[in-house]
Amino acid sequence: MLFHADSMRMIKFHFAIHYNFLMKKFSSITSLEKWIDSYLNFEKTPKKNIFWLETMRFFCEKFGHPENFAPCFHVAGSKGKGSVSLFIASILDAAGYKTGLYTSPHILDFIERVSSATGPFDESVYARAVEEIMTGVKSIDTKELPSERPITWFELVTLFGFLVFRQAKVDYSVFEVGLGGRLDSTNVVTPICSCIAALELEHTEFLGDTIEKIAAEKGGIIKSGVPVVVAKQTENVKEVLRKIAKEKNSKVIFVDEIIKDIKTCLKKYTIKDVNLLEKDTYCMDFELSCGLFSRTLKAKLNLLGNFQAENAALAAIAIKTALPQISEETIEKGLSNAKLPARFEICENPKGFEGIPALILDGAHTVKSVGFTMETFNTLFEDKDAALLFGCAADKDSKDIAPLFKNAFSKVYLTRPGEVKQSNLSEIESCFSEAGIKYDSNSDFKMQIKKALEESAENKRVLLVTGSFYLVSEVKKILKR
Repeated sequence: MLFHADSMRMIKFHFAIHYNFLMKKFSSITSLEKWIDSYLNFEKTPKKNIFWLETMRFFCEKFGHPENFAPCFHVAGSKGKGSVSLFIASILDAAGYKTGLYTSPHILDFIERVSSATGPFDESVYARAVEEIMTGVKSIDTKELPSERPITWFELVTLFGFLVFRQAKVDYSVFEVGLGGRLDSTNVVTPICSCIAALELEHTEFLGDTIEKIAAEKGGIIKSGVPVVVAKQTENVKEVLRKIAKEKNSKVIFVDEIIKDIKTCLKKYTIKDVNLLEKDTYCMDFELSCGLFSRTLKAKLNLLGNFQAENAALAAIAIKTALPQISEETIEKGLSNAKLPARFEICENPKGFEGIPALILDGAHTVKSVGFTMETFNTLFEDKDAALLFGCAADKDSKDIAPLFKNAFSKVYLTRPGEVKQSNLSEIESCFSEAGIKYDSNSDFKMQIKKALEESAENKRVLLVTGSFYLVSEVKKILKR
């Protein structure tokens, strides 16, 4: 089956955007990265008791409240928050609005964190924001800081996002929460709509050891009088969020309570690439029936899996709640345009390892998200000889994740997810052993990645890489080279 002309043009458009996005390295960003790397980075060195909002409020006051420059959406959750953020930004972009998108982590380039739905802003925008933040922060006497507490890396990155969007003169912005919600650096914004994606036990040492405690932390983004749209949750989670919304006089909309139906269908198409060679590509037909819309929404999603359909529904409902003037046609276009790396990203015959029929890159790192990844993987590649490359951070639930891979792969490679995140490879090995899964393990992640790629190419195996966005990033670095 061949794509029609519009679909082919859209694929070429996304390919060009993605290529330019990854190839662009602005000198101003390089300077910024070197400067902020000297500050405490939670992503590299997790620490307790470093979360509070006083420093961010101080920064916002110091820099003339850039967080209030444009109306915004604020998105929290345990999984899917990045996809929901992108879907919202893509719809706003389709509506003709200049939109800023703040997400984390980045896969290859820092600039991915602070961009638009379709790629980076002009280099001059970043250069002005870098000059503004470095000059402004360096002028601050440490004694001015609230309680003289040290500035953190993520606080500076968040402030930089605010400044970039102000310099770019965006019409709207979308902020993905980094960790939790209540005390996350982004929680100084007052959005026109808050969103809470699916929740599960994660970062329990920081957010609490029960789903109710985690819900309370995520629910901390709910603002007074601002509607909050919430993904499908358990009843006890709903009760926690209802209570917070009532205290804040905020209308709460539970997506599963207002949706009539969601239909999806994964499809494989044959297209011709830029060299006019035939190759397979994948998309998912999506239909959403909900009383908020004048008719059933229909889109072709580039983000695959039933959980992405739920993320798309959450984004569409959030848009219609906050900006009812945006048409169904525009929402459909925005959902169809959204493309995000490392979310079941499929690379066929990757350069340098052409023998691999399909390389799937997915940053799933929680039990539910890995479960959804395997559900999609089995739908598309169940009859294929396949290999797994897995690595996760030390704080992930590898004991419950490992059994999800049982009997699905003829070869399993284990390693660390790079150098950024702390990892316990011996624990991962024990979990796979307990699950009855044979594996090949190596703590040298670069060597193990190359081995997985080379052997998969040699044996014509489909290769799934998952467990961490940082592992996916390391794979992409090798492919890029």
